[in-house]
Amino acid sequence: MTITSDPPSPAPRPDVPQTAAQRPSPVAGRIPAGDHTPTGGDVPAPDPGLVAARNGSATRTPAAPTGSGTARDAATPAASAHSARPPYRIALTILHLAALGIVGLMILAGLLPLFGAGVGLLIVGIGLVFLVALVYALFGIGWFETARVSGLYGVRTAALRWRRAESAGFKGWLVALARQSVDGRMWRAIAHFGIATVLGAIMLGLVQGVVSGTVSTLQGGVVWWQPGLLGAIVCAAGVVGIALLHRIIALAMLGSAATEEQLVAQVRSTAEQREGAVRAADVERTRIERDLHDGVQPRLVSVGMTLGLAQEKIDTDPEAAKALIAEAHTSTKAAITELRQLARGIYASVLDDRGLDAALSALAARSHIPVQLDVRQAERCGRDAEAAVYFAIAETLTNAAKHSRASEARVVVRLREADETGGRRLWARVEDDGIGGARIVPGGGLDGVRNRVLAAGGTSRLDSLVGGPTSLEVSVPCAS
Repeated sequence: MTITSDPPSPAPRPDVPQTAAQRPSPVAGRIPAGDHTPTGGDVPAPDPGLVAARNGSATRTPAAPTGSGTARDAATPAASAHSARPPYRIALTILHLAALGIVGLMILAGLLPLFGAGVGLLIVGIGLVFLVALVYALFGIGWFETARVSGLYGVRTAALRWRRAESAGFKGWLVALARQSVDGRMWRAIAHFGIATVLGAIMLGLVQGVVSGTVSTLQGGVVWWQPGLLGAIVCAAGVVGIALLHRIIALAMLGSAATEEQLVAQVRSTAEQREGAVRAADVERTRIERDLHDGVQPRLVSVGMTLGLAQEKIDTDPEAAKALIAEAHTSTKAAITELRQLARGIYASVLDDRGLDAALSALAARSHIPVQLDVRQAERCGRDAEAAVYFAIAETLTNAAKHSRASEARVVVRLREADETGGRRLWARVEDDGIGGARIVPGGGLDGVRNRVLAAGGTSRLDSLVGGPTSLEVSVPCAS
């Protein structure tokens, strides 16, 4: 199998393919069957960076640049976007509290009739509708308050999310609604919203005192001991004090909770990575043992028996002995080839030598089904990240060739920015147009993919409807 590179034309058009091998694939959003695992997202359209590997040969054209990096530079952490100086932040806090002092009281006043109607009409069943609406309204308030405090003080906290239903149907939705109604994080945010509303109402009174004191001072002449001037100063100090008090309460109620959530999430993620690494090692060891037992070992036993027969016939029938030796020689070369493939399955050395793009090109060229390869990786990622993505793609293509009855597969690889952490992530999607129905079986190939990606700190998702198509998405931190 060879991979040839077409030279670029003198004035190439970036939107027009240069070779027939670059025509868009009929596989639009598909992947291998067998035992799989992906993530959501649309697959980018084919472009001049596409590699079509068909029937053991691949044609590759230069990939278009991934961009100037403007998007990556713009994706900065949330905390860095809120480096406002203290006076400016105090002014923002005063504006927030002033708005809450007016709007917040109206919102809280509107919730009371909703709660009363729900409880009062509960006996006839209509009250359930009002109570459900109340839960959704409370969730909206909690989400708003969490986002407001996070944006105002630069607190890195995950947005408040609705509890997902663990089962389909009305029962699952009802259970999720009940769990959401007792969610501690939501109620903490609502409590803070109420406290901020009260502080805002008090601050409005103090602002009124500042205005009236200033007006009375201007009307009666400026004398430092005049009661109006002293009252305005005291009220202004009270406004600033309430703004500072709001910050203390906000960081205590929501900021500490955010820190605690981050620590819990890190501990959980570390435990999952360790468990995934252990399972991935077990699956890999089992695979190596199976490949040796089912492939190389019987072939070497056959070589030994063939050489034994040749030794017996070398004196009585030299021609037959020569034929047996030639057969043993052929079997030996096949065993060497299998050992090389087995070693390549443990780790592809081309990853270190030439990078993920070249390794996937070689993988596509060896595939038993035609593969379209679209890789856009402007910079190298960590060794573990590239290895995890490479083996996820390799195992998925193997499953597609063995189980999916696919006529074509497509592989897309991108270097992306994470929305929350700002760190780069290596994302890949594999699709085929096979029969679908793939599922993760403990100890199977896709189970190994999931565990290996998890051990690298990434995520995976498998979509495989019966009848096809099948798609697998993986996303791994670039620095892993």
